[in-house]
Amino acid sequence: MSGGENTSKEKVGNAGALGLCAFGLTTLVLMLHNNGLYEMNTMVLAMGIFYGGAVQLIAGILEWKNGNTFGTVAFTSYGAFWLSFCFLLMLPAFGFPAADAAAVGWFMLVWTVFTFAMFIGTLRIARALQVVFGLGSIGFCLLALNDLTGIAAIGDVAAIVGVLLGCAALYTGLAEVLNEVYGRVVLPIGPVVHEEATVQAESPSAPAD
Repeated sequence: MSGGENTSKEKVGNAGALGLCAFGLTTLVLMLHNNGLYEMNTMVLAMGIFYGGAVQLIAGILEWKNGNTFGTVAFTSYGAFWLSFCFLLMLPAFGFPAADAAAVGWFMLVWTVFTFAMFIGTLRIARALQVVFGLGSIGFCLLALNDLTGIAAIGDVAAIVGVLLGCAALYTGLAEVLNEVYGRVVLPIGPVVHEEATVQAESPSAPAD
């Protein structure tokens, strides 16, 4: 290593794409179960623990290294959500008391509030992420209402919204991958242009690089 100052910037991968794909695919697998395509089994739990949980935690740590606060909070939080959700389903088999429907409902309601707050943050990022977090807010809210009220129809709607959420997150993650690989927009994500950036660019007094 040279003793002088290293001004070269280390090239890092897009951890956000990894986190979005992990969230999207895992959500899709769970919601296909909720739509009645198959029973809850070890396949769903394994997906939740490893891809939805561990991989999202890794993505969140990498986003922290990249200086992305939003990505750090989102991926570490939802990674922990998937781990906690899977353990909620698994722990009763080891003698721990199962959470009742009301407890799970409040659990989902807390995540509704968190996801909606993150949705507000996406208003400054990209349209595709607005769709992801908007659907996430609706999905968590419906799951909470289903557990708190016991109305099966709400759960049916939540399962459909969940499939849309999984597809939206997967689309956004794959869009970031393909757009980077091809060096052009293959799948649009609708980046938001900040108003102050536009004003500065149009201002004749804006400093030149």
